[in-house]
Amino acid sequence: MRWASAVADAPLLEEAARTVASQLRVQLGNVRPDLLVVFVSMHHAAHFDALPTLLATLFDARVLIGCSAGGVIGAGREIEQRPGLSVTAALLPGVDVVPFHVAPDAPLGEQPAAVWEQRLGVPVQQQPAFVLLPEPFSCDVEAFVRGLDRVYLRSHTVGGLASGGRHAGSNALFLGRRVHRGGLVGVALTGDIEVDTIVAQGCRPIGQPMFVTKCQGNVLWELDGASAVQVLRDLYEQLDPTDQELAQHSLFLGIVMTEDRQEYRQGDFLIRNIMGMDPARGVLAVGALLRETSVVQFHLRDAKTSGADLAQLLARYEPGATAPQGALLFSCLGRGVHLYGRPDHDTDAFRERFPAVALAGFFCNGEIGPVHGTTFLHGYTSSFGLFRRRRG
Repeated sequence: MRWASAVADAPLLEEAARTVASQLRVQLGNVRPDLLVVFVSMHHAAHFDALPTLLATLFDARVLIGCSAGGVIGAGREIEQRPGLSVTAALLPGVDVVPFHVAPDAPLGEQPAAVWEQRLGVPVQQQPAFVLLPEPFSCDVEAFVRGLDRVYLRSHTVGGLASGGRHAGSNALFLGRRVHRGGLVGVALTGDIEVDTIVAQGCRPIGQPMFVTKCQGNVLWELDGASAVQVLRDLYEQLDPTDQELAQHSLFLGIVMTEDRQEYRQGDFLIRNIMGMDPARGVLAVGALLRETSVVQFHLRDAKTSGADLAQLLARYEPGATAPQGALLFSCLGRGVHLYGRPDHDTDAFRERFPAVALAGFFCNGEIGPVHGTTFLHGYTSSFGLFRRRRG
């Protein structure tokens, strides 16, 4: 297994494509890639339809997948707010790569396993790893990943929502020589491959874990028997001025995913937005369905916390019998320069831990990755998929 990554910021798409092709030939030679993963910024939108054919001419890859991007990541660089093309080539001996497109007018959702197998082309018993690239205006991503977890019980899934476009039909999904404007594209990987995941949600807890004692749907009424709004007000008064300022715009609720512990740490929580507050009724609206007896804790996010969270998760990762050869990073549009004030923050952190691993990806409209074995759609997250051989 070999992975190579290249990136170019040339203003002309054909020039950028030839530049990355030259870089990848230096790394891999004139070998036909088994998988080509492509991310291209909206600066090249006028030439999206021509890109798959151009890349097929340059690479003749067995499978090509990709999408439009608000910013691209490749070869250890993050290119934002200017033209960018990222191309990753992978040689995957012993791996079956099955591409698929799910149209927006034919969602899978709660369909039985046999329908999933037919549409994705992968038997359930194979339990593949998935890379997903949905189009945000036309795809119910949360329903899709719930169904994927239900049908392919032991699979690992990572991905990101196409970005850059501001309305339906403006994003692009690439699969082979075709360009799709809706639904999702993906690949299923089976055989001699393992995909490990790291999901950095970038938050730190404040206050103490509490039980949800009254809720309805996504409306939180009570925590530990007290009004949710009053609990939050009391917590706010205990914060230092810096955290009080953060709480005005960067406050979230963490939902514990494994409740059989006495203590919880970063990574044990699924982070969700607090969408609104009704002081008269004392309730909070949360971006998740809640249930009574769940354990939750308020969280804050800032650049320092986000960086520390990522560093901790990267340090904790142990690949097992084989080392990763390639990685894909799906990072929120709200990270990068916008969060850290400089480019390459998350890629620098990754390269410090894994200097020899080819890393590529893009800045997404939403990130896909598991938390404690269940796949979710996230925001403000960096979700990594690390690819390694199954057998040493």
